Amino acid sequence: MSIKWLTITSLKVQLVYLLWFTNYVFSIYVPCENLDLDFLECEAPLDLKGNKTAYDELKFGCLKFGGQNYDEVNRTKVNCTVLPGIECIGSRTFMKDGFPCIKYTGHYFVTTLLYSILLGFLGMDRFCLGHTGTAVGKLLTLGGAGIWWIIDVILLCTGHLMPEDNSNWMPYT
Repeated sequence: MSIKWLTITSLKVQLVYLLWFTNYVFSIYVPCENLDLDFLECEAPLDLKGNKTAYDELKFGCLKFGGQNYDEVNRTKVNCTVLPGIECIGSRTFMKDGFPCIKYTGHYFVTTLLYSILLGFLGMDRFCLGHTGTAVGKLLTLGGAGIWWIIDVILLCTGHLMPEDNSNWMPYT
């Protein structure tokens, strides 16, 4: 009798597991972590301001922002929440990896380049980028008699003259 009871019980357990497994695997709902970013609301990357100790404790966040090349940009995890009305399986709030440590503060490359070419001898490009001290010097010397003006256009085009706050250029989209 006990062997028959064990067999029936194990069949029941297997059946419950099979029903759970097929419901989960063949469900019409997608796991929340696999949703596209269009269906998520994610926080901005956490700015740790170079605090390595905080990064070691949290295991996420940005020690530095920016970078002009893809391989120079750090990536981090951010807290994401599924938008209301979206059905999915799992926790609706979770950490998602792969977000770039980039911040934009309204600096456009083309606009700054035009400022540099047209009004660079007055230091307008440096004022625009937040380099106020050197902008005043450039203004008082009329662009270093034109030499500083030309050098700044070259520095801007080669990527060596960036916004003071180390933010990236705004994309035109």
